[in-house]
Amino acid sequence: MFRISRYLHALEQPAPTAPPPKPTGPVVIWNLVRRCNLTCRHCYATSANKDFPGELSTEQAIDVMHDLKAYGVPALILSGGEPLMRPDIFELSRQAKAMGFFVALSSNGTLIGPDNIGQIAATGYDYVGISLDGLRETHDRFRRRIGAFDEALNGIRLCREAGLKVGLRLTLTQENAPELPALLRLMDAEGVTRFYLSHLNYAGRGYKNRAQDAHHRLTREALELLFDLCWDDALAGRRREFVTGNNDADGAFMLQWAERAIPQHRPRLRQMLERWGGNASGVNIANIDNEGRVHPDTMWWDYTLGNVKDRPFSAIWEDTADPLMAGLKKARRPVEGRCAQCRHLPLCGGNSRTRAWRLTGNPWAEDPGCYLTDEEIGLGSGADRAVAGGAA
Repeated sequence: MFRISRYLHALEQPAPTAPPPKPTGPVVIWNLVRRCNLTCRHCYATSANKDFPGELSTEQAIDVMHDLKAYGVPALILSGGEPLMRPDIFELSRQAKAMGFFVALSSNGTLIGPDNIGQIAATGYDYVGISLDGLRETHDRFRRRIGAFDEALNGIRLCREAGLKVGLRLTLTQENAPELPALLRLMDAEGVTRFYLSHLNYAGRGYKNRAQDAHHRLTREALELLFDLCWDDALAGRRREFVTGNNDADGAFMLQWAERAIPQHRPRLRQMLERWGGNASGVNIANIDNEGRVHPDTMWWDYTLGNVKDRPFSAIWEDTADPLMAGLKKARRPVEGRCAQCRHLPLCGGNSRTRAWRLTGNPWAEDPGCYLTDEEIGLGSGADRAVAGGAA
């Protein structure tokens, strides 16, 4: 997760801020249930409105929580499917809060209504994230249900009125990118102060020209809009939060934006970004799926490290006998191709390894989702890249 606002607001402080404390353990995104009332086009969990066998029982989930707490996990992001379709969601959430976790609810928002907003508020979630995939027509098409937009927007309003911190989430695609400015205006109109932009984490664009590829251009335009908004907020003392996920090239791209927009702050910004270090899969980000399988992050469902039914999460996460985990936990990951030669590697960490895995079968190949050009990362011409050993 790349916290745009944190870095740009810090630059406006009169003195350098202290680096954030080292995490005590990974943030765990926990897909407690696979069942969902929607069948969204970009669902990584391939959810459906049916029961899936083998899911953790209430008792098993609580046992896992005790292990996570003892291991130092600071936060649980409770997801699905649609987590509100799990019958014991409030029992598990209250247990997590009582144990001292930061607890977030990741919902599609359509099931938040007058009948359960009281329970949601009483549970005391630290944050509720609700997805909007564009304006009404676009969102309903993505979610494959007419009325999903209005239901989600109603859920946002109910959470806000109940005093909960609520944020909008958008998975950026070519189809909805033109609606980003309107969604940001909607965010303000609804009194929402947090916006999360998720890159669509998929392979298939690795060998196209990054300077001309439509998806990469739209990505750059979206991020420049967020950077400009965040900097305006920093100057005005406005405390909105803008966050991105699933593409750690965002840090390097923000550094390039800073060269043009705020060159006086570029050296300090680079220092902060290098402390961040980029991709945290397998280190500070973890995933547990609905059946208890542990993955390096939520996009790695095709790679399982172990199962909490058989072994504690803490033991699974520490086990570097798995070659992928051994590589992910290295200070400098053994990335290849253009990633290995990139001048921004110290602040990107090699970006998403799952995209490389899905396209090539090699988790250390260059990330096909990087939208920076060879020139921008210091590789020069395509011929230079070939000599350096990158894929053409």
